[in-house]
Amino acid sequence: DEVKPDLKLLNKNISSKTVLITGAGGSIGSELSRQIIRLKPQKLLILELNEFALYKIYEELKILNKNLKIIPLLVNAQDQKKLETILETFKVDTIYHAAAYKHVPLVEENICEGVKNNVFSTLAIAKASVLKKVSNLVLISSDKAVRPTNIMGASKRLSELCMQGIHNYNKNISTNFSIVRFG
Repeated sequence: DEVKPDLKLLNKNISSKTVLITGAGGSIGSELSRQIIRLKPQKLLILELNEFALYKIYEELKILNKNLKIIPLLVNAQDQKKLETILETFKVDTIYHAAAYKHVPLVEENICEGVKNNVFSTLAIAKASVLKKVSNLVLISSDKAVRPTNIMGASKRLSELCMQGIHNYNKNISTNFSIVRFG
């Protein structure tokens, strides 16, 4: 049975907040952007490595909400120093980390890049979030991270373990870490 979303919970970390979405031009990131814009954040930062993908989602979002400040950032999510600067400059409250390679056949053919992007971007965003005291960080993982049978699933599982390790290692952090698995 379909479960209707709890609007109070949906709004809690988005409404009137500064929200950052990494991988905003991808399939998951772009849909998150479309959904989040409806919940009226104060400011929406969309971060993407692919210029055309960033352009497309930025143009679409501007039409959906002409009054919202949308900031397109052409940045590699593996660049921790750049992420720290962004988090500090814009006083980001909530991050949805969707920057990842998700297509199994492509990652199987490009193992090093897949692992590098999926794992090191998660490490960078998690460390930057802790250092800059971001309130909430949500890692978008995959159902393929459950007992992975391929490199993509293993890289997403390793990303989850990195987030858990950083959270467990830093006992006094103020950042709330969450991991969700999309399938």
